[in-house]
Amino acid sequence: MKYLDEFSDPVLARKLVDQIHATVTQPWAMMEVCGGQTHTIVRHGIDQLLPDGVEMIHGPGCPVCVTPLEVIDKALEIASQPDVIFCSFGDMLRVPGSGRDLFRVKSEGGDVRVVYSPLDALRLASENPDKQVVFFGIGFETTAPPNAMTVYQAKKLGIPNFSLLVSHVRVPPAIEAIMQSPSCRVQGFLAAGHVCSVMGTAEYPELADKYGVPIVVTGFEPLDILAGILRTVSQLEQGEHVVENAYRRAVRDEGNPAAKAMLADVFETTDRAWRGIGMIPQSGWRLSERYREYDAEYRFQVRDIDTQESTVCRSGEVLQGLIKPHECSAFGTLCTPRNPLGATMVSSEGACAAYYLYRRLQTPAPAEAVATSG
Repeated sequence: MKYLDEFSDPVLARKLVDQIHATVTQPWAMMEVCGGQTHTIVRHGIDQLLPDGVEMIHGPGCPVCVTPLEVIDKALEIASQPDVIFCSFGDMLRVPGSGRDLFRVKSEGGDVRVVYSPLDALRLASENPDKQVVFFGIGFETTAPPNAMTVYQAKKLGIPNFSLLVSHVRVPPAIEAIMQSPSCRVQGFLAAGHVCSVMGTAEYPELADKYGVPIVVTGFEPLDILAGILRTVSQLEQGEHVVENAYRRAVRDEGNPAAKAMLADVFETTDRAWRGIGMIPQSGWRLSERYREYDAEYRFQVRDIDTQESTVCRSGEVLQGLIKPHECSAFGTLCTPRNPLGATMVSSEGACAAYYLYRRLQTPAPAEAVATSG
């Protein structure tokens, strides 16, 4: 297949759905790790096409959604300071902190700017030597390499007024934390293909063996998702638990050696809090000692901010796969994309946003979903 629309072919989708139905003989629950995969599943009604008892549990793989509240509040504190240019991707500006968001800081006079690359922030630092320029570096293994490269370049070029507010997280420790939870119902995983394109698959066989779960590296188009589900349920039905790469057009088992080398140079692993989940050991990155001078938390002395989550928003339970978004009483009423209570409604990859966009008025019947899946 050379063209993207071929990965949404309804005829091929129907064949994969039929194969899944022919394979499954009992209920299974599997988790798609990435928020992009969640949106594909919900948009195309893929979960509505599966056999009765086969459940897709939406995982915590949305970088905006898992950024903890205290980090959002640190960003707000830094962005409010004079002589600071605070740079971020656009999806972080509406994420609510304890009392406001970055849009509010901007409206109150803060110099908050949307950029399209961390290198844009580095350029601003070079052009504004009298300002402190901070880039909000969040996300999984996919966004960490360009952020690492930017810090590397700042040091190499001698740009001292640039810094990075880091909240990077890693997928394998999160999978382990999910499997260790007493409420865990996950029996298999669709791993995020873009994460594995950077890091490879070497960290997953140990998890598959330790917890007896199949892990299938999966892409993001409808046929990718269906193929990943088919491989996962086939393993479950046969009592197997191995790592399979169903996204070979983008993922090599060894990942991207150059990106991994940059990450190893600039970052070091650390314990990291995940919004809605809590502290997960060794699940994040921070700047290594060699690059610590570019760490915004140290530069602006905001390391000790503590916060309390909203008692109304249940995004934490959504992120753990304990409830579906529509099971929250605030969903679609108190909480909408225009007035979000939590990050899962803000982000374009959040599960709550997906349910609001594609299911708020009506859940399509299976026959309708087939007709519109292309």
